[in-house]
Formats: sequence, C-alpha cells, structure tokens
Amino acid sequence: MARIYLKWPQCCQRISCQKEQLSGVQQITILVFTFLFLAIVAIIFIEIQYAGQEDSRYQLSSLQSIGNAHISSHGPDVHYGIVIDCGSSGSRVYVYFWPPHSGNPQDLLNIQQLKDTDGNPVVKKISPGLDTFGTNPGAASDYIRPLLEFAKSCIPQLHQKETLLYILATAGMRMLDEMVQKAILDDLQTDIPKEFDFVISENNFEVISGKQEGIYAWIAVNYILQKFGHGEEDHPLVAVEIPGEDSKKSPHIRRRTVGIIDMGGGSMQIAYEITSQIQVDDIPKPLLAEFNLGCHNSDIEHLYRVYITSFLEFGANRARDRYEEQLVKSTSLLKQSLLTSQNATKEPSETEIPDACLPVNLVLESKDKTGIVNTFRGSGDYLQCQNMLIPLLNLTVPCHREPCSLNGVHQPYINFHNSEFYGFSEFWYTMEDVFRIGGLYEYETFNAQAKEYCVNKWSKIQEWYDKKLYPKANENRMRMQCFKSAWMTTVLHKGLKFPEDYKNFHSVQYIANKDVQWTLGAIIHRTRYLPLRDLEKMGSSHIKPSWWRGSRLIYNEYLIVVCIFIVVMAIFLYMKRLKLCPKRPTETLSRVPSMSYFRTESDQIEQGIKFKTSLYP
Repeated sequence: MARIYLKWPQCCQRISCQKEQLSGVQQITILVFTFLFLAIVAIIFIEIQYAGQEDSRYQLSSLQSIGNAHISSHGPDVHYGIVIDCGSSGSRVYVYFWPPHSGNPQDLLNIQQLKDTDGNPVVKKISPGLDTFGTNPGAASDYIRPLLEFAKSCIPQLHQKETLLYILATAGMRMLDEMVQKAILDDLQTDIPKEFDFVISENNFEVISGKQEGIYAWIAVNYILQKFGHGEEDHPLVAVEIPGEDSKKSPHIRRRTVGIIDMGGGSMQIAYEITSQIQVDDIPKPLLAEFNLGCHNSDIEHLYRVYITSFLEFGANRARDRYEEQLVKSTSLLKQSLLTSQNATKEPSETEIPDACLPVNLVLESKDKTGIVNTFRGSGDYLQCQNMLIPLLNLTVPCHREPCSLNGVHQPYINFHNSEFYGFSEFWYTMEDVFRIGGLYEYETFNAQAKEYCVNKWSKIQEWYDKKLYPKANENRMRMQCFKSAWMTTVLHKGLKFPEDYKNFHSVQYIANKDVQWTLGAIIHRTRYLPLRDLEKMGSSHIKPSWWRGSRLIYNEYLIVVCIFIVVMAIFLYMKRLKLCPKRPTETLSRVPSMSYFRTESDQIEQGIKFKTSLYP
C-alpha cells in the first residue's frame, strides 16, 4: 500500500493549536453545562422538598376528612373534650376526641364523638335538671359528679389533665334569676377542680342563650355534612358576598350550607346562612350571628353570617298547653251556663270539651296553670285541627320589617329553589315514631297519613299499641300524634312560609350514623383557636422558618441570575481563548502539502500512513 508523507513541523503546530483550542472549549463548555445542570437539579430538589411537605399536610387533611374509620380514639397525640348539656328535663354528658391538626390553616379540627366498644356513643343522662337546685346551689356539684365520673372513666389517665370540660346550661337555667344562676355556677367552678384534673377556664361553665344554642346546632349539622370542608366531594356550591370585598365582581365560591329547624318541647329555632350583603344589612342585629370557625379571624373561608331566631312557647308541648287554654276560653260561656243551671251536678272543670286534635273518643284530663282539671274528648278531625292551630301562630302581630314569619318576626328571603333544610326533634319523632316515614318530607304523603290516623277511634289505636305495632312510640306519643302532626305542618307551611311542594326538607335524628347534638357545635366553636398551637409546633419542627419561606422565590431568582452570569463569563473566556491561538489564512494555505510531498516506495508495503520527521531522506 502507498505511504503518505506529511511535512511534520508545520502540521504539528497546526494540529496542536487546534487540539488546544478544542480542549479548552470543551472544558469550558462541560464546566458551564455541568454547573447549569447542578443548579437546575438543586432548584428542582428544593421545590420538590417544599411541595412535598405541603402535599403531605394536605393529604393528611384529606384523609382525616374522608371518614371516621381512619381515626383512632386512643393514642399519645389524641385530644379529648367533655360537654355537659344541662337542659330543663335533665343533664347529659358527651365525650369528644380529635387527632392533631392537619397543618392546613383552612382545615378545622376533626372532632368526633367518642364511642364504646360496641360502637355506641358515650352518653350518660341524669334527672332532674340543674335548674331544680335554685333553692340549694351548694348541691349542684354533687348533682353533676356522676356525669364527671362517667366521663373520666372513658378517658385515658394520661390525657385527663389536658381534657377540656364545658358545662353549658340551657332552657331551665335561663328561667332562673341571674343571682341564682351565678350561685349554681360558682359552686361548680369551686368544687369540681378539687376532684377532677380537667381543664376549666373562666367561661367553660355558663348559661347559654337560645341564639347560641341554635348556632351550635347549625354548626354541628353542617360540620357532619362536611359543608365546612374544601375537598373534591360533590357538594352544591354558592356565591357568598364577603364584607369589605367587592364580591359581586369576584364572588367567593364555597360549599352551600344547609338550614335547620329544631322543634323541642318548649321552643323552636330556625337558622340558615345569609349569603347576600343586602340581606345582611337588612336583618336586625339580634337575629344575625356572624362568626368565624377558622383559627384566624381573618379567614374568609370560614366566615359565616347566619340568621337565627328562637320562638319560645312554640315547641310542641307548650303549643299543646296554649291550644288547651284556647279551647277552655272558647267554651267559657258554656261553663258559665252550666254553673247557673239547677241540674248542674259537675264542677265546671269536669265539663268535656270537644277536641278535634285528639283521636276519636279519646278522653284526656289536663290541669291548667290555676290547678283546674279540664277534660277533653277527641273528635279526630285533622283539617279542623289545623285551622284551629293557626291563631296560635300570632300571624296578626304587626310586621315592622317585611317579610315576617311567626309573632311578627322578620324572616329573610329563602331561595326555595336552591336550598336545603333539616328538621330535628319533633319533626323526626312526628314523622317516624308512628308513621315510619322519617327522612325526606312530602306534604301530600304526610297529610294523608295524619288524616288516616286521626279518624281512628282511640280504642282501636290502643289495641294496636298493645300489640307492639309501634315499638318506637310510647302511649303519650300515640295520644298526641294527631295534634303534633297538625302543629308541625301548620308551623312549617303557614308560619315559616315553606311551600307545600318544597322537596328539600328532611326530618332526621342521625346524619352519617351520628347523633346530631348542639354540643358538637359548641366544642367546635370553642376550640377553634387550638389549631394555632399545632401550627406553631409544625412550623418549628417540620416547616422552614417564615423568613425562608418568604425569601424562597427571591432565592430562586438570584440563582437564575448567577447562572446567566456564569454563561456570559464562559462566552467571554471562550472568545479570549480564541485570541491566544489565532488563525492565519495565508500561512494555513502555504502549509498544505502539494502532491510532490506524497511518495510511494516500492520496496516497502505498510498498512496505513507513515509520518517521517523530514520529507527529504
């Protein structure tokens, strides 16, 4: 094969310079891109670490709000709270627990009612009511002790010193003089800390108003329905106008809450959220409650304005008393005529008064406020009963601010096409205990059941009861079912102005298998600031300092500027490197060997090319 000879000195210089240039450029290029790669990796790593911390907190929040099955009622980080409801008929104790806060400021505490090993709520009731100790306040702590002992037995010893205790009194205690109320509460405040290690603050023992009780019930219902959450579950949404913001240009959208109507024995409450600022401005202040459930008062996600009013004397039992007084008054002339009759052998109190709201031939004796016993005989006329109850609604009372409901009380407009209401206590018992149609309320179905029941003779109804056909009802319920059915529908449609074709009213006792009590709302509202403690703890141990979080974006911008500076410097060094080994076109062309420099030696055969230090032998 031919041998090719090159002129070495000149070629070597050329190749060496090119190698040096290539090597320098490659080194600088590799250095620049390596630095840029490491910088990008560092930025991505920092972002992933920070986002990972945020995601883990939000995932924990979502897990806690999905369902109670994920939460254990025992453990070193579980917190406990006790609420005692001191009502007119007796006192009940409820025990609640919650895990540590999720770390997301928008989340509420995941408070749940403690259950026993059989899955039943931990509850204990004693009678009579706390108000019966008005003449002996010093015995109040002895009365309440069994409830505290019961609650103590349900809470691990390790957690008892951190357990919050609330004793909140309602209707019965409200009727007492303020000095008597204070004497009872002072006895509790003095004696209980001597025997129990629970956390007791100054306002943990108090008599709450009917307005507070209604708000707590509203909070409890919407909390269980997850209306205060921010997950992706399917919930109707509503636009809320936030005070101080131009909400009409950019309304705040969140889950639509539900309204509640709670009819007890003595009173009735109605509560629902007001989303329009115009309506809020038009509501008298005593009928409006504005509160924040978030741990920060500036949290607009949990700022709520709720219309709430309580109607005393409109509970089912007090309504019956007022109805009987009305019947007695309407028959007073007849009684007077009987008194003057020579043949009158009965006392006026023994005169039977026709009662359309009792089953046929049911004879009921009832004592009025003066101690006189009146006797009522049922006629079972459901429609007449409804008409006779209308005067008890006091619809003729002047309405000073339209629209109004009962007693001339202002009731803000309700969008019945985009709303949902839940009825408790008497609404549930009246629909379920006898008729077995508790749940979604339908006017026509309920009215048909009520008419059919009322027209029956009492002897027939009593026979059904004796055969255990109504296991949920007692005998008094069977007697009053006709009256309470008429009262429920009259209040709902004539008083509160709900349309008869309204399809979003539910009577309930349990929601999501939970017994709904206002005590849950009370502890949710009263512990709303506790997450701040957990947030501070997380901030010091798991989350970067606030100054670092605030400068994170600035830090990334500086890093990008540094990268740009490095690239510019690399280009500058590259240009400078080129000047150290410049190209000379004329010399380059002269150094290219001509064909005379290439030779073939016939006496030598080599594979490849042979370089010689000289082109001349």
